Amino acid sequence: MLIDGHGREVNYLRVSVTERCNFRCQYCMPETPFSWAPKENLLSFDELFKFIKIAIDQGVNKIRITGGEPLLRENLDYFIKLIHDYKPSIDLALTTNGFLLPESAQRLKDAGLKRLNISLDSLKPAVAAQIAQKNVLAKVLSGIEKALEVGLKVKINMVPLKGINDSEILDILEYARQRDIRVRFIEYMENSHASSEIQGMHGREILELVKKRYTIHKIGRQESSPSFNYEIEENGYIFGLIDPHKHDFCEDCNRIRLTAEGHLIPCLYFDEAQSIAEAVKSNDIDKAAAILGNVLENKPKENRWGNDEDENDSNRAFYQTGG
Repeated sequence: MLIDGHGREVNYLRVSVTERCNFRCQYCMPETPFSWAPKENLLSFDELFKFIKIAIDQGVNKIRITGGEPLLRENLDYFIKLIHDYKPSIDLALTTNGFLLPESAQRLKDAGLKRLNISLDSLKPAVAAQIAQKNVLAKVLSGIEKALEVGLKVKINMVPLKGINDSEILDILEYARQRDIRVRFIEYMENSHASSEIQGMHGREILELVKKRYTIHKIGRQESSPSFNYEIEENGYIFGLIDPHKHDFCEDCNRIRLTAEGHLIPCLYFDEAQSIAEAVKSNDIDKAAAILGNVLENKPKENRWGNDEDENDSNRAFYQTGG
């Protein structure tokens, strides 16, 4: 069992396999040029897997593969199969923008992937293109349908932005409800890489919009999930709200993150990290395990996000850590 310096059990590892992305979303990396860390700087899938085995052996039972856009990395299904074959019971999930799912969903399912979180910020082609800076909606919707068709469990993530897609909150909710999949509305997480022109919505503003049509009841967080869940009285549908600005968001944090270059990050918000790259390249498993223990010991109690203070913007590039 992995325990951090504040007594919290850590059983969830998020692994970013690339910082590359085929979108340029306003809330993530709108002005980032198409230049990336050289491939030789990235750990191979086999090297990443060496560390993942350590984490699994010490208690990690949930792994999420992220990016950037993880489907841009070649042979991702090979990596998924490595993890699945090592421990078939692992809760193995992937976060994606969905654009490449029509071609890859079946391979991912066959390799052992169980769940997908797919970003869907608008059902209007022009608005989706405004956010992603690319004509994306048709392929994303096709990807969602393909994932459902092959039997993958799907959740939808939406980041509501004032004056851009805030009028579609109920539309996205209905889209998800009709397909019996969960939607989670995510408060925009302030960061220095995002567009300075956008403004996110507070969780209470999102809920007020839902309340204009429905009566909702609090359910709460499920175990260590970042999503606070609500049930709609009229139809029993459950949706989630991810609100990192709330004081209790970090209380049960069970996550650490590993980047494609081997940086082990104790908290999404913090810039501090330690590298396991040298240890896994030299097959020094004891050293890699020691670094993991040190990162856990120094995992911060909570993030630094404030409510309205610009100085609390993160310098973390979320496309490197997968959000």
